[in-house]
Amino acid sequence: MINWDNFIAFAIVSIILWITGAIFALRSSSESKAAMGFTVCGIITLGIFITGLWVFLQRPPLRTMGETRLWYSFFMGIVGLLTYVRWKYPWILSFSTLLSTVFVIINLMKPEIHDQSLMPALQSIWFIPHVTVYMFSYSVLGCAFIIALTGLLRHKEEYLHTADNLVYAGIAFLSIGMLLGALWAKEAWGNYWSWDPKETWAAITWMGYLLYVHLRLFGKTRKKTLYLLLILSFLALQMCWYGVNYLPAAQQSIHLYNRNN
Repeated sequence: MINWDNFIAFAIVSIILWITGAIFALRSSSESKAAMGFTVCGIITLGIFITGLWVFLQRPPLRTMGETRLWYSFFMGIVGLLTYVRWKYPWILSFSTLLSTVFVIINLMKPEIHDQSLMPALQSIWFIPHVTVYMFSYSVLGCAFIIALTGLLRHKEEYLHTADNLVYAGIAFLSIGMLLGALWAKEAWGNYWSWDPKETWAAITWMGYLLYVHLRLFGKTRKKTLYLLLILSFLALQMCWYGVNYLPAAQQSIHLYNRNN
């Protein structure tokens, strides 16, 4: 039976496979198939653990921060691979592997109690699609963040076009996730939006990426400014995801699920 006690084995195998894939990607374009193969195997390994944990818990592993970090690492591997396949940047797998590995290591260093119960607020048809769509959007925007960091150093025009495509996809999924969250909030708490700290930071994040899209479509903004905007927006996303939990004002948030809401 796969449970949290088995995570270290799956984590180590996934990380080794991802790192091996990244090394092959950096070596030469002729070894792209090997890079993709190892990366896919790493994604599958983590996917098997998530599936097994789902079966063990008898609920979707989406409740705790540790569980959402699992999904982020999983989707980050997928988005990094898709970006590598589409744009052939040999370094992208190294950065996506780094981000995935960081969140896997956080889970190893900070284990959580994963029980089978779901509080009433989470027993909703909107729960699974809202969180999974959000995690996927976070992963896509994470790749946009990687491109922005690289663009600041290398100043290639193609990086900005790549960032455009990632942001357009990421903000589309982010918007869908927010809509699903609003429907869930209406069902669970009676209001579509309450402007609690998490929702406020979600709006800040969304507006940051919308500003980037606006500037790209209608403005003539310097590339450096656009890259910095993407970096700041991603930092706001991190604040929305987990940083807000450390704010005193967030302790009464309806989005804290470590108590019965």
